[in-house]
Amino acid sequence: MNPSTAFATVVVDELIRSGVREAVLAPGSRSTPLALALAAADRDGRLRLHVRIDERTAGFLALGLIRGTGLPVPVVTTSGTAVANLYPAVLEASHSGLPLIVLSADRPPELRGTGANQTTDQLKVFGDAVRLFHELGTPSKQVGQVAYWRSQIARAVSTAVGARTADPGPVQLNCPLVEPLVPTEDDDWPEPLDGRSTGPWTSVHATAAQPSAVAAGPKTVVVAGDGASQAARLAAEAGGWPLFAEPSSRARTGPAVISAYRLLLAATTMGDEIERVLVFGHPTLSRPISKLLAREDVEVIVVAPTGLWPDSGRRARSVVTGLEVIGTDSTDWLTRWQEADQLARPAIDKVLADGLSGPAVAAVLGEVVGADGMLVVASSNPVRDLDLAPVVPIRTVANRGLAGIDGTLSTAVGAALANAGATYALVGDLAFLHDANGLVIGPAEPRPDLRIVVLNDNGGGIFATLEQGSTDHADYFERVFGTPHNVDLAALCAATGTPYRLVDTAVELRDALVRTVEGIDVVEVRVDRSTHRDLQAELHTAVSQL
Repeated sequence: MNPSTAFATVVVDELIRSGVREAVLAPGSRSTPLALALAAADRDGRLRLHVRIDERTAGFLALGLIRGTGLPVPVVTTSGTAVANLYPAVLEASHSGLPLIVLSADRPPELRGTGANQTTDQLKVFGDAVRLFHELGTPSKQVGQVAYWRSQIARAVSTAVGARTADPGPVQLNCPLVEPLVPTEDDDWPEPLDGRSTGPWTSVHATAAQPSAVAAGPKTVVVAGDGASQAARLAAEAGGWPLFAEPSSRARTGPAVISAYRLLLAATTMGDEIERVLVFGHPTLSRPISKLLAREDVEVIVVAPTGLWPDSGRRARSVVTGLEVIGTDSTDWLTRWQEADQLARPAIDKVLADGLSGPAVAAVLGEVVGADGMLVVASSNPVRDLDLAPVVPIRTVANRGLAGIDGTLSTAVGAALANAGATYALVGDLAFLHDANGLVIGPAEPRPDLRIVVLNDNGGGIFATLEQGSTDHADYFERVFGTPHNVDLAALCAATGTPYRLVDTAVELRDALVRTVEGIDVVEVRVDRSTHRDLQAELHTAVSQL
């Protein structure tokens, strides 16, 4: 057996032993040994392989699979620019704490700096964005290679999942491979290629930390940002505190949730009474929340089980691994927020009753998806639209680590592939166009049941609601921020054979959404970007008059 084939055989086997069940591959020549080993494992039912022609799509597909399964996922590329195309996905994985394993095939080191084809310096190409970088030595036919390969895979996977650090994230293994890159007839190898009798080469166990006690007392709210988990909900309910939970927090359930928290903070004086904030996850959506966390008169306690913690306002009093809530707030603090929320909901719904605005579409979609469904939501306006919708305990997936629109369709495809039932996605037109390659899926590849709802306002709608959208910048707004594109989404969908439907009314929207989801299809809803700013003002006014 030649060294590259032996290397790939061992690496793929050890990945599976370490818990990998899905893998993503972008085609290339130098990565041939890994591609063949993955294909063989897929054939044998040991893992499921997904092949994509675009490395950026492949990277975000892997992120979707990770978000859907909770397991580490490797993505394999050939050398050169192929590796660099993974950078956006690596950054998102880093900031979201997702165990993405980059296996970047490479030419042997002696070819670097010689002008050899598709050869560049791939060492630490992702910088500090990865939790671990290691260049595996060029495979050679000698005793000791198997232990080296297997132990390094076990170390990489344990680092990616944060087994010892509680700080999961991406890792890169650079894999110099030598020819021949395809299997040869010689089966001889100087040592057995087998792993342990059971399990991974090295079993890595987690460290434990004691939770910190927090007592009832100050007027407290719980902020649940992206990835907060049910720990935020449990803390809020135990303490009798209001819960301000973003859609992707995984904590947006229960009686403590305040659905209109953003508007109540911005349009009323209730927020002025807050004395303490418990922060779970990574808050990113709301300027009122950012202002709250930056206030000098508010005690901020960050609950962060990982090595890093969010503190954009630089006011955190303490950072704890977990919480033990002592006692329950016996005042009317939570009741007052609940009553205000109950009054705000009909006022918001009245403003949204006319036409198909972004928040109105998000509300209908949330209702259709229901408590048992999965919804992938794009950054920018769609996730904020969903944040204004009535609370439905949907399993929501979003790339909020860096809040970019990169790879949203591919993430949705990956999450849907990992989901047992139908999956929905809510995206803007720019996010859709930015990852249109995500719809390019080969005929032999697994295809999920995924319905993609596109809010098409023909450009960068979120900027209309920000400072850039004021009349002071009207002379330059359309070209520099609005960025209209006039793309025919129906024609774009037709090019990839993706079923498409345009809806113009709320009745048509509901009809399009309740249909059985079979394969991937697209529902387009066109909204008027020029109304976004006025709509936000109307919502603010409606809540302020309660």
